[in-house]
Amino acid sequence: MNAHESSRRTFLTGLAVLGAAALVPGRESAAQAPAAGGATPHRIDVHHHLSPPPYIAELTARKMGTRPTLDWTPAKSIDDMDKAGVATSVTSITTPGVRLADDATARRLARECNEYTAKLVRDSAGRFGMFAVVPMPDVEGTLREIAYALDVLKADGIGMITSFGDKWLGDPAFVPVMDELHRRKAVVYTHPTAANCCRNLVPDVPDAVIEYGTDTTRTIASLLFSGTAARCPDIRFIFSHAGGTLPFLTERFTRLPLANKSLEAKVPNGALYELKRFYYDVAQAAHPTALASLLKLVPVSQVLFGTDYPFRTSADHVKGLAEYGFSASDLRAIDRDNALRLLPRLKA
Repeated sequence: MNAHESSRRTFLTGLAVLGAAALVPGRESAAQAPAAGGATPHRIDVHHHLSPPPYIAELTARKMGTRPTLDWTPAKSIDDMDKAGVATSVTSITTPGVRLADDATARRLARECNEYTAKLVRDSAGRFGMFAVVPMPDVEGTLREIAYALDVLKADGIGMITSFGDKWLGDPAFVPVMDELHRRKAVVYTHPTAANCCRNLVPDVPDAVIEYGTDTTRTIASLLFSGTAARCPDIRFIFSHAGGTLPFLTERFTRLPLANKSLEAKVPNGALYELKRFYYDVAQAAHPTALASLLKLVPVSQVLFGTDYPFRTSADHVKGLAEYGFSASDLRAIDRDNALRLLPRLKA
């Protein structure tokens, strides 16, 4: 038995200590190949969703959530990672986040989920990282949870949904949150949702198919043209799904301040400067159409491996990136090295 498999088995045995064993309906095979193509596991997945037991319980009670979300277990994550050479997955809670009722419920749920995830990270022998969930749009509660997550739980960063109701991340209401994240030089991972304005617009087409990519672009526009991106340059933003529709709309973003002089001061270095310093993951975008467009916008250094597990598999994305034709050095940068610049803790 190699060291990786021994570590994996030790971790799976330890799930019972977390209380996660109750989530595993039956015995799952521990005899997976350690990595795609026989390589040593090295990839870092920055777009990997988990469902802590308190979150599953809350969604179930409210008759919400999809089967992949409700059926998640740590063991299933590990199995998927092992099939594709993923060494570490930095976990996050997906849409709809924890704002399922009032502020008090969201604060309680965020704390319970973050404490569960922090213990999962500690007990996982390096297999998991953590983007902490926050009870946005509750600003006071979010500031408290940022402090607890980063200072006490030692989270790798903060996870945000792209919009809350009809407020995107650059909204004036969120200035205190963005200023605090800037002060901390935090990594902020974002995941899209469908805004209140734009749900169920096309019959039989789920919101995720069109609206998620569009809402990512809306929140980027909000950050740029509110002046937040220029005011808070030390926030390291990660945007999902290759930036949504942004790469196709870049020219409109760059021309807007030229047509609207009141916006020039909001993007003093130009819109393109801000867009090029953001990070973008390849979840649901490891295919030629999305990659070709994204890589016309940003260098490889800004692209991160992501999978959207449990909605897609890690192996899907390994295959898609391999088939695109990246050089070995570019592929390693996307798979691992770019993430390590953002999250140096994961080098250990």
